Amino acid sequence: MGYFVVFLGAGIGGALRHGVNLGSARLFGFGFPFGTMIVNIAGSFVMGLFAGYFAFRTGIPQHMRLFLTTGVLGGFTTFSAFSLDAALLVERHAYWLAAAYVAGSVVASLLALFAGLSIFRFGAALP
Repeated sequence: MGYFVVFLGAGIGGALRHGVNLGSARLFGFGFPFGTMIVNIAGSFVMGLFAGYFAFRTGIPQHMRLFLTTGVLGGFTTFSAFSLDAALLVERHAYWLAAAYVAGSVVASLLALFAGLSIFRFGAALP
C-alpha cells in the first residue's frame, strides 16, 4: 500500500511542478530557472508545515504522511526532503554535520551532474 500511495502522490506532485515551470516561463521567460527556485522554496515551506503538523498531531495515518511528503512533495521537489533533513540535524544541534550535509550534497550533486554530462559529451565526440 505504501508504494501505491507514494506513486499516486508523486504523480500529482510532478504535474504540479510541471505547471509551476510552465507558468513561471510564461511570466519570467527562460533566462533564469525561476520555476525550479519557486518549486524548491515552496516545497520546503510546505514540508515545514507538514513536519510541524505531524509532530503535534499524532493521529495521522502513516499512508497519509507518505502520500503528502514522500509522494506529493517528493514529486514536486526532492529539495523539500533535503531541507527537512538539514533542519533536523540543526535542531539536534549537529551544526557541523548539517553544514557538511548541505555543502556535501550541493557540491557532490553538481559534480555528479557535470560528470554525467561529460560522459555523454565525451561519447558524442567519439567517431
